[in-house]
Amino acid sequence: MPRFKLTVEYDGQPFVGWQRQENGLSVQQVLEEAAFAMTGERRVVAGAGRTDAGVHAAGQVAHVDLARDWAPFRLGEGLNAHCVPHPVAVLAVEKVADDFDARHSACGRRYRYRVVNRRAPLALDRGRAWRVKPILDLAAMREGARLLLGRHDFTTFRDAQCQAKSPIRTLDALEVTRDGDAVTFEVAALSFLHRQVRSMVGSLIDVGAGRWTPGDLKAALDAADRSRCGQVAPAHGLCLTRVDYL
Repeated sequence: MPRFKLTVEYDGQPFVGWQRQENGLSVQQVLEEAAFAMTGERRVVAGAGRTDAGVHAAGQVAHVDLARDWAPFRLGEGLNAHCVPHPVAVLAVEKVADDFDARHSACGRRYRYRVVNRRAPLALDRGRAWRVKPILDLAAMREGARLLLGRHDFTTFRDAQCQAKSPIRTLDALEVTRDGDAVTFEVAALSFLHRQVRSMVGSLIDVGAGRWTPGDLKAALDAADRSRCGQVAPAHGLCLTRVDYL
């Protein structure tokens, strides 16, 4: 049975997240229904990451097994036609080996979190970025970000409902940049805990706004205590930008 790798983009606002749930429409459900409408087959579309409700993706990866050996271009065109009117797009389709797994074969994931640091409400970036009013100290946030790099117990930045077996993760990159009033966090790791990125970004905003020092952030990390986390950044500023494979 041929296996196909899908690279997918979506606006997370209308969805309960990537994964199928009983309480609303998911991205996974949209793709699975599109595959059924095109092929007549009920198949699971397995994703590389289970993004939360409201979180976007520019480079989510999934795989699906189909009975027919479709031409990748035709499969992509058909899936996109059947995803309408939902804000989901299949950017690329590749035929892959049977042992390729979108989740377990991944060797890295990268997220981007966007903040607009201004007092005026958002118009063009509404639903795509988090507006933060206080002027943010970029140097302080960068210092705090450096303290989070490497292998740590990230319990403080782990949602209470996280189902991961271990809170230990290795953070490979956490870059903070500013361009005018746009502040961007680029985060990379093999894998993340539930809401880890949003928890780290929210706490770094506390540092940038002067409510915490970088030392306070390090103390919160070392405490391995969820109650020590700062604010949690809202979902709509977060985007899964890339999943890497060997």
